[in-house]
Amino acid sequence: MVYFHGGAYSNGSVGDPVNDGAKLAKRGDVVVVTVNHRLNALGYLYLPERYPDSGNNGQLDLVAALQWVQRNIAAFGGDPRNVTVFGQSGGGAKIATLMAMPAAAGLFHKAITMSGQQVTASGPLNAAKRAEAFLAALGEGVDPATAPVEQLIAAMSATDPILGGGVYMGPVLDMRNLLRHPFWPDAAPQSNHIPMMLGNTVMETRAFYSTEKPPIAGLTMDNLAERIAPQMRVDIEPDWVVAQFRERYPDAAALELFHRIVTAARSWRGQVEEAEARASAGSPAADRTWVYQLDFEDAQHTDDIALSFGTVVAPTAAQQAMSDSVMDAFVRFARTGNPGWPTYDLASRNTMVFDNVSRVESNPRAWERELFSRVPYIQPGS
Repeated sequence: MVYFHGGAYSNGSVGDPVNDGAKLAKRGDVVVVTVNHRLNALGYLYLPERYPDSGNNGQLDLVAALQWVQRNIAAFGGDPRNVTVFGQSGGGAKIATLMAMPAAAGLFHKAITMSGQQVTASGPLNAAKRAEAFLAALGEGVDPATAPVEQLIAAMSATDPILGGGVYMGPVLDMRNLLRHPFWPDAAPQSNHIPMMLGNTVMETRAFYSTEKPPIAGLTMDNLAERIAPQMRVDIEPDWVVAQFRERYPDAAALELFHRIVTAARSWRGQVEEAEARASAGSPAADRTWVYQLDFEDAQHTDDIALSFGTVVAPTAAQQAMSDSVMDAFVRFARTGNPGWPTYDLASRNTMVFDNVSRVESNPRAWERELFSRVPYIQPGS
């Protein structure tokens, strides 16, 4: 089981104790490998005229790691013919991208994405604009190939010319290493035979916002629509969205509604797109796609990391039981290609809901999915 860490494509490390694979390896009798790789400008700055592979170097690092696994993992007791990649947030997005990269074909046999999707990659023209903004911040005449790492990281504060905020770095549709978008207009055919499990948490966005500043500080029902508008990342009438959610959650406070709305619009949507693409592809993808939703303790983004590694600090009895269940499902999937519940199809949309009482639900949060399916999904950074 090979783990790719989160942090989008810009930060993070498997050196974080939450990613310690010892307990997962012991419980499942599996070999756990965790991987670091080049990030931000070091891994994804797009300068194709000088460096043909730039824009996807971080992805190619992961390919190199998986090639190492193929050559060496038997010496550690692993099976190079049964490699499962799993990753949370950016790690899941990296996996989705690898599923469309010819260089990664045959290097892994199952995939688990945890709150991480990559429906579309950055277009090359947008990536070039980002590189231009980054180089301007780096300074005239400064060569990124020889500049100190600290200077490269500082230049990441450049304003993104497409999204605003800090400049985005991520995989690029360069027609060299990435020849198509991972899950648009369909699931990349090269990986449709690979069993895939996709998961998200029910309240992803609770991890994204400080309670001490807007949009959370000072949030009320009166300004809820105004506060969700830029956070949903889709162009839809916010007052209407609030009215729909208030009708269905009449007892919910403004804060709960904020997270339910923004989670469904921003964080869950990519997973829906990928699962639907796999289900729409027919066999074999439609027969090899599973979905889970982590509801336990109103789970937020990153909560499934510690549960899947067994690294919850001082767990309660309920948390330990939940962790055991998640680890067992992940290991069962890694061993057999089936986590133990029905596959996701367009008729039932079967989803394992992990909670104090875990159960399979057909089409959970259906109306939320249908509400946001009214508007096109544009992956941030594309």
